[in-house]
Amino acid sequence: MKLLAIDASTEALSVALRYDARDVLVEHFEIAPRQHADKLLPAAQALLEAHDLTLAGLDALAFARGPGAFTGLRIAAGLIQGLAIGAGRPVIGVSTLAAVAARAFEHAPAATHAEIVQDARMGEIYTARFMRDSHEPLGPERVIAPQDLVVDAAADTVRAGNGWGLLEIDVPETLRYPHAIDVARLAGAAFQRGEAVSPEHAVPVYVRDDVARKPA
Repeated sequence: MKLLAIDASTEALSVALRYDARDVLVEHFEIAPRQHADKLLPAAQALLEAHDLTLAGLDALAFARGPGAFTGLRIAAGLIQGLAIGAGRPVIGVSTLAAVAARAFEHAPAATHAEIVQDARMGEIYTARFMRDSHEPLGPERVIAPQDLVVDAAADTVRAGNGWGLLEIDVPETLRYPHAIDVARLAGAAFQRGEAVSPEHAVPVYVRDDVARKPA
C-alpha cells in the first residue's frame, strides 16, 4: 500500500512514506523544537517527489494522534486533515505511545512487554504498557506524576520514551522519540483492519485536556 505518515508530538518531527508492493518504508527525522509548522509540509513534499508519488496516489494518510505536545498535535492533525481533504484520502490516527512501543519491540526482539514513558511537561508523564503483537495498550494511556509510576522491573520488559529521565532512568537515544516510520507501520495494519476514517475525524488525543492547569 501507499501511505504518508507524520509525527509532531515531541520536539522531534518526522515524515515517512510507505510505498510499492513490498511496503518499502523511508523516513525524514530530525530534532526541531518549535519548527514543526515550518518543516513538516516541505519534508512531506520532498519525500513524495523523491519517489514520484502524489497525495492523490496514496491509499491513506496517517499521523501520531497523541498524547504529546499540544501545539505539535494540533499542527499534525490540521496538516493531515488539509492534505487528506484536498486529496480525497482517508486518515488513520495512531497512538504516539504505541508508535514508541513498536520501535522498542523492534530494537528488543526478546522483549514481550514495553513500558512507555513520555515527558508530558508540567512535572508529569504520559505512560502506557504494551504487549508484543498487540496494537492496543494493556490499560488506559495515563498522565501521572513520575513518582506515581510503578516501574516494571521484569527482564522481558523494554523501556522507551523521552520521559524516563524524570525518573533518573536512562534509555537509549534511539528509543526516546516517536518516529513516523513506526506510525506508518502501525497505520498500514490499521488500514487493513478497516480503521481508516474521513479527514474530519482526524483529531488529537490529548489524554490531559487542560493545558493551562498546574499539577498539584
